[in-house]
Amino acid sequence: MLRRLILPAIAALLACQPLAAREVSTRTWVENGVTWTETTVVEVEEPGSERLVGLHEDLARKGIASFGPFEVIDGTRAALVAETDSYSPADFQKMLRAYPAIRVLEMADCPGTVDDFANLRLGRMIRARGIATHVPDHGSVRSGAVELFLAGASRRAAPDASFAVHSWIDEDGREPGDFAADASVNKAYVDYYREMGLAGDKAVAFYALTNSVPNDDVLMLGTADMARFAALD
Repeated sequence: MLRRLILPAIAALLACQPLAAREVSTRTWVENGVTWTETTVVEVEEPGSERLVGLHEDLARKGIASFGPFEVIDGTRAALVAETDSYSPADFQKMLRAYPAIRVLEMADCPGTVDDFANLRLGRMIRARGIATHVPDHGSVRSGAVELFLAGASRRAAPDASFAVHSWIDEDGREPGDFAADASVNKAYVDYYREMGLAGDKAVAFYALTNSVPNDDVLMLGTADMARFAALD
């Protein structure tokens, strides 16, 4: 399941570009003092969605260690600095094995995901480990990354934080409205929001809100908008 939208700068939204079902990527991470580089090919075999909002090209990754899309800031804090993919749950596990005291995930510039199935697994892992999510001043959380923000055991967002949502689209061009409301592909998101602590009616309402704009558009939300659906600290 994939989600992709392009946002080269926080204030400038561009048109959505489709994503092929096959994606080649190169990633570098540090584990036990050794730097590893890996080239991977991600094949999407299940029908899914396509939503991701791109990173700033000049984003500086700074920290003491890197694990896929995660950058370790110090012994208790990590940051999500890139899109998540099918490897991200394993990256998350590796990071916590190396830094088990991490308790906060910073989300300053988060584009989303290229694998929704893995992204939802990752969100459940964040919640299970009791990790808080935090969007700092001027932070931007977009598309599939919004699910990860909601995964926080506690959630904080600066007053000027922004959240970008839109509907998913699968490889056949179908969006949520092309399926029955109780179809498994739609129910998966509502169930996830409930697991993340949203009340049943608010889980349904939030999913409807994300689907109120098509995949080739975007709806910008603020911190106060998110607080209508999910408890924020």
